[in-house]
Amino acid sequence: MLTRRHIRVKVMQCIYALIQSNDESLQKQEKFLKFSIDNMYTLYLLMLSFLIELHRLAQKHVSSKKYLSSKEDSYPDKNKFVSNRLLVQLTSNEALKSELSKRKLEHWDINEEYVKVVYKEMTNHKLYKKYMQQEGSDFEADKELVLAIFKDLVAPNDKIYDFFEDERLTWVDDIPIVNTFILKRLRKASLENNPNFFTPKLYKDEQDLVYANELLTKTLLTNDKLEKEIEGKTPNWDKDRIAEIDYILLKMAICELLNFSSIPEKVTINEYLEIAKEYSTPKSSIFINGILDKLVKEYKAEGKLQKIGRGLL
Repeated sequence: MLTRRHIRVKVMQCIYALIQSNDESLQKQEKFLKFSIDNMYTLYLLMLSFLIELHRLAQKHVSSKKYLSSKEDSYPDKNKFVSNRLLVQLTSNEALKSELSKRKLEHWDINEEYVKVVYKEMTNHKLYKKYMQQEGSDFEADKELVLAIFKDLVAPNDKIYDFFEDERLTWVDDIPIVNTFILKRLRKASLENNPNFFTPKLYKDEQDLVYANELLTKTLLTNDKLEKEIEGKTPNWDKDRIAEIDYILLKMAICELLNFSSIPEKVTINEYLEIAKEYSTPKSSIFINGILDKLVKEYKAEGKLQKIGRGLL
């Protein structure tokens, strides 16, 4: 689920939080990193469970004794949405149920108004109406509708965004990543999904977890050395004139160049340039690229870059 770029962003956020809080406790930052990454998975589960709650609300509407006459009656099968195969998979998936229960994720039970608002928007959505008006369906049609609901109504919903922002500040940067991952996951869904299809591993492998912790600790523990490396390449720049995020990204990039032999220098540079474009100033990537380019040439000449293997993103 997590890519190396996501991990780099999480480490950057940890270092930034440390600077803002003036807390030099490495142990505390390691815990914060783990907490922040684990919470990304919690957000993923909550977003998926929103679709489950939409499905349950539809079941209530269809089975309610108060269900007498509405626009639903004009559809050939008023139960069609309730019978949506992908939604049924989500609702009945035991591994997903277990994760939601274990983490006590009952947010939508307490905040049902968000589900009701989206449900109302959904029943007025043109693709929903088209889906309900067609007799019969297959799994691909069911999947297409769920994708449209998530992409058009759930993911861009400002109220849901504000709700998550109020719940946990770290989720603000996680929302686009999680939404993109869910869309990819839903597109890959099939009638014969693996029981753990909706509960993928947070890390691709154990090496990603090791990488996350080492990048954080080595950047923090060699901070003074990394600052001197930067100062040597910015003689006309006062430290205070360098954007704080740029300074953090430069230190992380230099740390990665010198300490992670399996990651090619081009990968390191490209990754931090992309993060700078997203999280810092418009000219940050040019500034960072110039410094890293000088350092890489210097390190190669001095034999400091010892790269092996293919490297990973």
